[in-house]
Amino acid sequence: MKLVKSAALAAAMGFAAMGASAETVKIAFIDPLSGPFGPSGDAGFKQWSHAVSEVNEAGGMNGADLEMVPFDNKVSPKESLVQLQKAIDRGIRFIAQGNGSSVASAIIDAVNKHNKRNPGDEILFLNYAAVDPAFTNEKCSFWHFRFDSHVDMKMSAATDWIAERDEIEKVYVIGQDYSFGKAVASAAVGQLEEKRPDIEIVGNELHPLGRVKDFTPYIQKIISSDADAVITGNWGADMVLLVKAAIDSGLEAPILTYYGGSLGAATAMGEAAVGQVMQISEFVENYPTTDEQIARIEDFEETYSENDYYYHRAYNAVHFLDMAAEKAGSNDPVDIAFAMEGMTYEGPYGTVTMRAEDHQVLQDLFVSTFSADVERDVEDTGLGWTASDEARIPASATAPPTSCEMERPSR
Repeated sequence: MKLVKSAALAAAMGFAAMGASAETVKIAFIDPLSGPFGPSGDAGFKQWSHAVSEVNEAGGMNGADLEMVPFDNKVSPKESLVQLQKAIDRGIRFIAQGNGSSVASAIIDAVNKHNKRNPGDEILFLNYAAVDPAFTNEKCSFWHFRFDSHVDMKMSAATDWIAERDEIEKVYVIGQDYSFGKAVASAAVGQLEEKRPDIEIVGNELHPLGRVKDFTPYIQKIISSDADAVITGNWGADMVLLVKAAIDSGLEAPILTYYGGSLGAATAMGEAAVGQVMQISEFVENYPTTDEQIARIEDFEETYSENDYYYHRAYNAVHFLDMAAEKAGSNDPVDIAFAMEGMTYEGPYGTVTMRAEDHQVLQDLFVSTFSADVERDVEDTGLGWTASDEARIPASATAPPTSCEMERPSR
């Protein structure tokens, strides 16, 4: 009888252990899901959800399903902290965010404080698009991992492109008036001064985030300045409205963007922008890649027919999360963080590395061009983004030094 009871107890414990290991791991997605930047956040959520579905179809993260849980922060740092606390109260220990460096800054501070006060209940921040360089320099945190190349890394590609063209003598810089936009402006001025001191910065302007409905007055100032090139870090609605005004007003100077592929931009630009608008990114839909990646793109665009594949870095983030959990043999955020440091894998667009010193991803970048006659168009326009091999910048050339002095928890 005792043997029967022991066997039954062992079986019950085994089933309990299986249930625990199969418990769903939730990721809080804290980004704008309403308002002028809602389309950007919604597109990001869909890409994260699709990436998560791939892990689940392959057996989950150490056997546990992943689930994305949306929280609308309205691009407000204050509202983001409210939503972060809601996620924590629900027991969610992984946070994904990307739209807005001011938001990311607030989340980093809050995560640091929470983890210091709650040992054993730590949370991990997976940043897929907030690119203020400070986050992997003086503001670096063990609890923060960035899967997008930061401002200075992308600006290096943009200013190299400008520096190689002797016909460019005047540059206009325009961006959003918050930490990210200011970082873009600073990087543009500093890098151009170093690479082409003869170039004149004929405009360096910041505008309110998400409040400008018509950028025509700004574009008229750019045209009046006789700028030979324009640099902007604008994203979301601000990117769409800026390029629409530029094309409608007849601006002919090349426009180098961080987020020219923002949802709605292609429709707003149309054929008039072909060959004129460029984007610095880790993904180009018409660049040669693997059959597996092509199948992924097609599956996403079939699943979410109103969206084009754009946030490839969401897949990198989920892939690293799953890979680190497997390496650690654990779904605990602390174990995963240690396992993720220094991790490398061969992605469909080159080698991707999570630098251990500062938790900054290192990846190849592309200077892509808005083009006609493409195999894969965007927004059913017949137009899309292309890049040649010459427009590909290897990860090693995008990796600046870091000033990060990271404090790591004891294990």
